[in-house]
Amino acid sequence: MDIKEVLQFADELVCVQTGKHLDDIQDTVIKGVWQGHTYEEIAAQCNRSESHVRDVGYKLWQILSEQLNEDINKRNFRSVLSRLQITRSPIIIQNNKHQNNTHNFNCYSYNSNKNTKNNDNEETSSHYLTLSPKITHFYGRETELQTLSHWLINQNNRLISVLGLPGIGKTTLVKHFIDLNLQQFDVVIWKSIKLSHSLDNILTEILTFTKSNNTENNKLTQLLNLLNQKRCLIILDDIQEIFIPGQLAGKYKPEYKDYKTFFAKITEIEHQSSLILISQEQCQEMICIDEELYPVKCLELQGLDNTDILKTQKLKDEENWLNLIKLYEGNPAYLQRIAILIRNIFQCRVSEFLSDGLLLTEDMKYQLNELFNRLSTVEQQITLELSKYNQPVSREHLRESLSLSSMDLINGLQSLNRRYLVTPIEGEKTLFNLSPVFREYVKIDS
Repeated sequence: MDIKEVLQFADELVCVQTGKHLDDIQDTVIKGVWQGHTYEEIAAQCNRSESHVRDVGYKLWQILSEQLNEDINKRNFRSVLSRLQITRSPIIIQNNKHQNNTHNFNCYSYNSNKNTKNNDNEETSSHYLTLSPKITHFYGRETELQTLSHWLINQNNRLISVLGLPGIGKTTLVKHFIDLNLQQFDVVIWKSIKLSHSLDNILTEILTFTKSNNTENNKLTQLLNLLNQKRCLIILDDIQEIFIPGQLAGKYKPEYKDYKTFFAKITEIEHQSSLILISQEQCQEMICIDEELYPVKCLELQGLDNTDILKTQKLKDEENWLNLIKLYEGNPAYLQRIAILIRNIFQCRVSEFLSDGLLLTEDMKYQLNELFNRLSTVEQQITLELSKYNQPVSREHLRESLSLSSMDLINGLQSLNRRYLVTPIEGEKTLFNLSPVFREYVKIDS
């Protein structure tokens, strides 16, 4: 197919789904992707933001996927259309959104080489994503997305932790990866620990869903057999729920120590599948695993520094947006709540809001209070001391100011680092900096 044929074919499918022909930006996105351009390059061509172009592309792939009964994304768009062996002939397509309208186009018929199943439910039954979030916007995580894709698709790492503060975008990143790469896996299952803490229950649900449940072996053995027979991607969200609050980061509650065995088996036994753990804190034993010897990776998310995240918030003073983002550490959840405050109280004026310094909304305080309550007594003492200073503090200063043993202080600092609340800063002496937003909360609460 040449680009003209591709555009006509896509235009007719989009028209069936939406009742509208391709607009100029959709046209440019399809041309650019067909020619191998990045979203950044396409955005420059049509004078739009990269995030807007990405959203347009994402919606296009959804439409084409539904119309062609194929999982289509930016990476496989050209190869899928080539594989479909599209030839020109009149076809009739029924528009599911308007049952009374049948569209007759002089467009293209296609013959897929892919083995399809007669039952539509059977074809999609291996994807259990009802508990996963719907992603409407995705900003500034292209590098992390590429890293995740490389680890899962190219390297086939068996256990990946996606880590970071609440609201930083962990779940959004993983779900966006799945939306783009669903076709790479035979089975995709999303489970939330908040909704089902018991590992036994989770294993039962997975085995039942995949029709792998039998009485010959225990559930863990059955699951490992499934992971070997099919390429599965299993996501466990909110892993921090199985850790003890009030203790150092990553210590299992006694009733959930079976997860420790489960994670170890995932890394040690040969299979073709992957498990993603989404958490605010890392499992302690995972830190000691040598990534050179085991197929294990950790992706730690930092704040965003992309003003695109504010473009849908209807704020004024765009020249101050980056200052606002830096003030709230690029945390999308913080910024969304603050944007609402700026719209309601400051008439959308960012400059006026910034003149009052760092403010915390009530729902932010509630979330930060939950985070503070998860800290051990030692960690709480350290954060209270660090909150007195607006600059990084040395370990020596903390030791002089706090009645803690050297070991307790070191373990506390390490645990706070694993929670992404304290950052070590290298120099002549290592200094420790408390998250500015968390510092403000601790000042208010104390």
